[in-house]
Amino acid sequence: MRARWPVALTVLVFLWAVGACGAAPPSGGRDGTPLPSPVKALDINQVARDKVKNGGTLRWGLSDFPTQWNYNHADGSLANVKVVISALLPRVFRSDERGRLSLDTDYVTNARITATSPNQVITYTINPKARWSDGKPITWEDFAAQWKAMSGRDGSYRADSSIAYENIKSVARGSSDREVVVTLAEPFNEWQSLFTPLYPRSTNASPDEFNSGWINRIPVTAGPFQVEKFDAKGKTITLARSPQWWGNPAKLDRIEFRHVQPTTMLRAFTKGEIDVFDIGPSPENYAAVREVWDAVVRQAAGPEYRQLTFNGESEVLSDLRVRQAIALAIDRKAIMEIDLKGLGWPIVTLDHHFLMNSQYGYRSNAGAHGAYDPKRAARLLDEAGWKLSGKVRSKNGKPLRLRFVVPAGVRVTETQAQVVRLMLQKIGVQVDVARVRFQDFFTKHLLPGKFDITAFSYPSSPFPISSAYDIYANGEPGRGDEVKWYSNLGRSGSSEIDQAMYDAGSTLDQKEVIELIHAADALIWEKVNVLPLYQVPQNVAVRSTLANVGANGFYDLRYEDIGYVS
Repeated sequence: MRARWPVALTVLVFLWAVGACGAAPPSGGRDGTPLPSPVKALDINQVARDKVKNGGTLRWGLSDFPTQWNYNHADGSLANVKVVISALLPRVFRSDERGRLSLDTDYVTNARITATSPNQVITYTINPKARWSDGKPITWEDFAAQWKAMSGRDGSYRADSSIAYENIKSVARGSSDREVVVTLAEPFNEWQSLFTPLYPRSTNASPDEFNSGWINRIPVTAGPFQVEKFDAKGKTITLARSPQWWGNPAKLDRIEFRHVQPTTMLRAFTKGEIDVFDIGPSPENYAAVREVWDAVVRQAAGPEYRQLTFNGESEVLSDLRVRQAIALAIDRKAIMEIDLKGLGWPIVTLDHHFLMNSQYGYRSNAGAHGAYDPKRAARLLDEAGWKLSGKVRSKNGKPLRLRFVVPAGVRVTETQAQVVRLMLQKIGVQVDVARVRFQDFFTKHLLPGKFDITAFSYPSSPFPISSAYDIYANGEPGRGDEVKWYSNLGRSGSSEIDQAMYDAGSTLDQKEVIELIHAADALIWEKVNVLPLYQVPQNVAVRSTLANVGANGFYDLRYEDIGYVS
């Protein structure tokens, strides 16, 4: 389960720049009963299709306009790419707002485990009506080509991640071209994450086509909409209702995705130039949109979370007791109150490393490790030999100083750093806030481990283990004394955590999955690799007459159902 590319690195960059389990339903409570979500999981003004008008154009504001539109590419795994591609390309499963999956029968009429011994085998039956926009049928060959491109076997394919795909032994034709037989090398309970989105075999046929074929273009589609116009210079993509679509026809005539500078997005919305945009964590925009007569702010828990990362290889934080002390001295609720002031969002901390507050099966595993306890923090520092001498603790004549690295210009991260600095000051820890160039934050500081503490947003997904595995996986031996940490920016781990994650991801007994996920999470709390803060709320400005679009969280939008009700 080891990916060779940093987990969703481009997604991470997007998340902090803008301000920021197996599919079978797991149980939430210890008695097996599902727990309600502590935060609102969905707000899209859900309206039945027959109540939505036919026709109209939706103008959707995008905060950036990527050049790479292959979502499976290392440079294409961006939130705005997903927004557009989700209206255009096949998926095997859809997620609801709690991260529970159901088959998308527009594309695949059946997908199930057909064997578990000697190997796990998954058989897919493709909808006989499913076709690409160039008229070619969707077949097993499309699945096979995507596996080969994403497997990691050929490094020329710059795939975002090989997780899950690298575990596939073979993809073969079944009883017909519309049947796909996938054989895995090892059991994998999050197999539903495979082949979504699915790209045509032409995209995956060669490294050149995979890497370059979707730069400033979307050449092939298979969804309720098709590309009418792609204007790379004007940074606009116009989608039109597809006459070739075999499912429920789209309610809208068109969707126009247009890039608008974040600083002018609110003005464009109030002037009626766009109809929907993500306002982010801005209380000013939140308040302003609420004053617009024909607008509303849709708000729900989003698929990302804020967190603090502690460098387990730094000179000071390599001592587990020190990492534990630093975590105990940080008041997570206070940080959340500051970050989200003016947004009307409940103050509910995130107490899990895999499952979000809004996900089915969530429960707190933080215990004493996630508590705010500065007195205990002080005792741990004393035990570690860091004694208070004046205002700053010292050991062997060296002061206890930590370097908190932040990307210049990202307000939420800079604020969090200053708040943490003041909190740690109270227990005798000096924090130096280092502002670094935005473009250097990950490449020159986080990935090489040149920091003590940092903060940014991680993405989450309905597949908690496979999407987060590399964040917490133990390092691997490199040259000499070097340790390769890949996407584990906290640079701490253990064989026990690896085994716990492997067990959670490989069991096919769905009754056991959730407890195994919780077991892995409990081990990470003890290690203090990442300190979760909160699940980030989505704040989406939309016209009040729009239905089936807004703050969707884990919910996969039905683009064909989006439209106007009056």
